[in-house]
Amino acid sequence: MHPIPPITVVAQGQRARPRWVVIDKPPGLLSVPGKDPELPNAQAWCRGAFAHAQGPITVHRLDMHTSGLLLLALDAEAHRALSAQFARREVEKTYTALVHGTPPHAEGTIDLPMRADITRRPLQIIDPALGKPAQTTYRVLAHNAGTTRVEMVPHTGRSHQLRLHMATIACPIVGDALYGPPGDPSPRLMLHARSLMFTDPDTGARITCTAEPAF
Repeated sequence: MHPIPPITVVAQGQRARPRWVVIDKPPGLLSVPGKDPELPNAQAWCRGAFAHAQGPITVHRLDMHTSGLLLLALDAEAHRALSAQFARREVEKTYTALVHGTPPHAEGTIDLPMRADITRRPLQIIDPALGKPAQTTYRVLAHNAGTTRVEMVPHTGRSHQLRLHMATIACPIVGDALYGPPGDPSPRLMLHARSLMFTDPDTGARITCTAEPAF
């Protein structure tokens, strides 16, 4: 396996043997094992960093090229409790991105159903008839020369949701090789999971984690 890049632990459970951990995943790291067993992934890192880690571990995923906050469970019971929060949409996530162009409004909601493009996987497409509901709220943070920094909140968790939704309003994320313009010279996808809020399964306290993007 290729070496795992340095990973920052942002927060973890308060027990001597913590039951969950939040990391700042670097771009290029898989969330889970992929087709190539040699590629490093956050799940393998977790098992190596926490000797007591067991169970499915992965509670949610970030695309390989997306950086930012990733929540991992360290035992099966914590995994069930945290996964249930995602299923009930009780987990709040905020992303920062740099996009090409300028969104049509300073803030807005993109409500466009999505599904997999079965002829061009892993691409996703907008399909009002057969797609699953997908909603994203965005807010403009700053304008640059030809690009815009935006904050995005996904209200559903579809694969590639943020990337496809922004591309659909003619503002593809900088560095997006799937949905962006050809020839984009950016060295990485400029998409970062900046904040994450969930409930500690041990204490019932609301946990808020943040990690600023490197771009």
